[in-house]
Amino acid sequence: MIKGLYEAHLPVSNMEKSIDFYRKLGLELAHRGDAVTFFWIEKGKSWLGLWESDKVETPYHPSLRHIAFQVELDDLLKAKEWLEERGARVKNAFGFEPVQQPLVLPNSPQTHAALYFHDPDGNSLEFITPLKIDEEIDFEMMELKEYRKSQSN
Repeated sequence: MIKGLYEAHLPVSNMEKSIDFYRKLGLELAHRGDAVTFFWIEKGKSWLGLWESDKVETPYHPSLRHIAFQVELDDLLKAKEWLEERGARVKNAFGFEPVQQPLVLPNSPQTHAALYFHDPDGNSLEFITPLKIDEEIDFEMMELKEYRKSQSN
């Protein structure tokens, strides 16, 4: 039934700054309105709505202000440098410091590789790549290079 993400919404404190940030990530502006601006995540299939608000700093649970963008593995491997070129820093996640490359998440029933970063308002963003599905998960979270080494043995 569900085929993918259709829309997600985030609060932003400065619409112009946020438009610039998401354009640098390669998203196409779909609609610019008075209250909300939409970017295509995948044109005609999914989009991101940004709402300018003075309540961006209000405490929140991270899952309410988090978006994961699916990317190809080759792009994920280059994502840290790509993000830094656009003024975004990869953030530490799950106690891995400093993050030098994607982490592999042993989420049953699918294993993923991911990098995490923030937009200008501190919204949590993620680039994620599925690695394996329907496999027996029996490992701790690790960096991608360690995972690849363990899979080649």
